[in-house]
Amino acid sequence: MKQKLMVSILLATSMLFAFSSIAQAGDAAAGKEKNSMCVGCHGIEGYRTAFPEAYHVPRIGGQHAEYLIKALEGYRDGTRSHPSMTALAKTLSDQDIKDLAAFYANN
Repeated sequence: MKQKLMVSILLATSMLFAFSSIAQAGDAAAGKEKNSMCVGCHGIEGYRTAFPEAYHVPRIGGQHAEYLIKALEGYRDGTRSHPSMTALAKTLSDQDIKDLAAFYANN
């Protein structure tokens, strides 16, 4: 009886975590649709920009989704600083950020 209860609790807990992860995950297909503001810089191999200074723009395809989420949240909340990225990130909802991260993590 005690073992059955433990198995039931473990099963319920793992289902809760699974549903929680699904609810928090981004939609890569939706991210592809929202990608137009990103691809102009981050989708060009070896791209360099001159604003606010000349620097190499990183390709973000294949980066971990969690990293991309934290980076975009950082630009949006001001803990990261870059004029163009800050301006763009401030227009993104939490779901937009998750969707874009899912898209780029899979490219």
